[in-house]
Amino acid sequence: MLITHHGVSGPVILRLSAWGARVLHDLNHRFTLQINWLPDINGAEISDRFQAARQSNPNRHLFNSPLFTLPGRLWEQILLAAGIERETRWTTLSRENARALACLLKRTELEVTGQSLNKDEFVTCGGIDLREVDFKTMESRITPHLYFAGELLDLDGITGGFNFQAAWTTGWIAGYAMADREPPHLGDH
Repeated sequence: MLITHHGVSGPVILRLSAWGARVLHDLNHRFTLQINWLPDINGAEISDRFQAARQSNPNRHLFNSPLFTLPGRLWEQILLAAGIERETRWTTLSRENARALACLLKRTELEVTGQSLNKDEFVTCGGIDLREVDFKTMESRITPHLYFAGELLDLDGITGGFNFQAAWTTGWIAGYAMADREPPHLGDH
């Protein structure tokens, strides 16, 4: 996940957008995103790490000692969101602030208030119902001599080139069918 000046982005956000495109549209792209920064660490382990930092570096400022392999700038923002002052040292971290920090590490809530500022769409969903298409030719089962390929189809995939492969493959099949030719079989030269 990438945190930008304008919101969140990156592969995980694109994947989330793909999986939930219809739901997000129905919500007008306004919802609460919950992030667990430490999915493999439980609350007790977080408390243990805080205690270990308190014992090994009691006078060190929290802002100068990120834990859990979190990037330093993210660590700082989580500390600020937890209400922790910049001068706080591990020995002066109150139980209340430690609890708030642990809670944010396990559940940060971000309010999503829309799509990107430029309304750039990287995720599409919807299209021609796949039951209406003959996948041997990509021809419409409803309207003869009408062929579909790529993102015209209700065919979604995770990010990483799968939509390109679907577009190329369905285009290749439709092209051969429109030319009234049988596509070559794999392995034929």
